[in-house]
Amino acid sequence: MADLVRLSKFLALMLRHEPEQFKLTLDAEGYTDSDAVWAQIEQHYPGKYTREDLLAVVAGDGDGKKRYEISGRRIRALYGHSDVRPISYPPAEPPDILYHGTSSEAVEAIRKEGLKSLGRQYVHLTINLERARKVGERHRGTLVMLTIRAGEAARSGVTFYHPEPEHYLSEFIPPEFIEFPAE
Repeated sequence: MADLVRLSKFLALMLRHEPEQFKLTLDAEGYTDSDAVWAQIEQHYPGKYTREDLLAVVAGDGDGKKRYEISGRRIRALYGHSDVRPISYPPAEPPDILYHGTSSEAVEAIRKEGLKSLGRQYVHLTINLERARKVGERHRGTLVMLTIRAGEAARSGVTFYHPEPEHYLSEFIPPEFIEFPAE
């Protein structure tokens, strides 16, 4: 069986972090030619992957997290990172409640300043409490689950984006729309 995690990491390197190293040009929305990406995969991993493997990675991982998308003959990384051009999405109306997992060390700053994108282009939020938990567990320290009153925030002018079924993005969530667990 092909190592799809390795393939996903290689795609991240090409589409998020170092496209120029692979002679890829990303357009204003972060897309590049999927045939050029496939050529790089074949060059770096000859005979190891099939196009079906690439499509499986684009479809998302076992937890339902999509990191890439294909549109026609173009491919891009979802959720652009700070070292590539901003990736934009059309605004979307969020559900009333979204979740965000973080570390106990970050809670005090979030209480004062809200949720900021920091090194990413967007704050990542989810409709799936278990998904938020898994993401939050990657942080150091004790896991803290935040509940975001997204519907109320949107009605107050906070813009949300919805790039894939379980996830929403925003550039900033003010603290007044964040519910913290009891201490």
